[in-house]
Amino acid sequence: MHSSSLLKRRLIGLDVFKGWAIVFMMVFHITFDLNYFHFISVAVHKEIFWVNFRYLIVAMFLVSVGISLTLVHSPTILWSKMFKRTRILGAVSLVITVATYFVFPHSWVYFGIIHFILLASWLGLPFLPYPRLALGTAIVILIGSAKGWLHTQWLFALLKTPLHLPPTYTEDVLHPFPWFAAVLIGIAMTQYGWSYTFFKHTFWTSKNKFNTLLSFLGRHALLVYLIHLPLFFGLFMLIYKLKY
Repeated sequence: MHSSSLLKRRLIGLDVFKGWAIVFMMVFHITFDLNYFHFISVAVHKEIFWVNFRYLIVAMFLVSVGISLTLVHSPTILWSKMFKRTRILGAVSLVITVATYFVFPHSWVYFGIIHFILLASWLGLPFLPYPRLALGTAIVILIGSAKGWLHTQWLFALLKTPLHLPPTYTEDVLHPFPWFAAVLIGIAMTQYGWSYTFFKHTFWTSKNKFNTLLSFLGRHALLVYLIHLPLFFGLFMLIYKLKY
């Protein structure tokens, strides 16, 4: 097992990887906005390309969560950082829920990717010293989800009425099964040193202007996420109102 400091020094391509995820996410959200305001006609939640594109984006972010969690909290959990992360992600989750409630009153986001990352960050902590358990659990989750054994429909049915959740559709929802498996895979990858093998490739480490930009986006992923959503949505809404 590699030490945390060693991995931090060697995984210099992680921010570039997260930067790619940010770029892909922006493409997805811009396409969603263009469709929402009827500039184009694309069923981003139904067409196979866009469904799989979203899966790729989510998987990249969540594997990154597992990797980062391991880098920061191995071999010792830094509780001050953990509580600070919880406050930030909790506040962002609340803002997203409230904002989407007003913009999409019938399909507001009650458990999107930021909500899930907050939960997964805590659930992932017990797995940090046990990469074999993390990998094994990830495999079980993936198989169980594919077979329909593991799901959270029962929880939604239980909470739908008391919490007044959207009855049929929400703009963004991330189910713990199978997505927690991606976080566990990130943990196992890092503890076994596989992340080093992956991120040492020159595709991630080469010094050029594009990688510099991607690295910046990756380092500020949460801030970029928060800024680009209202920015693009507001811009296209303005164009739509001026046009019509």
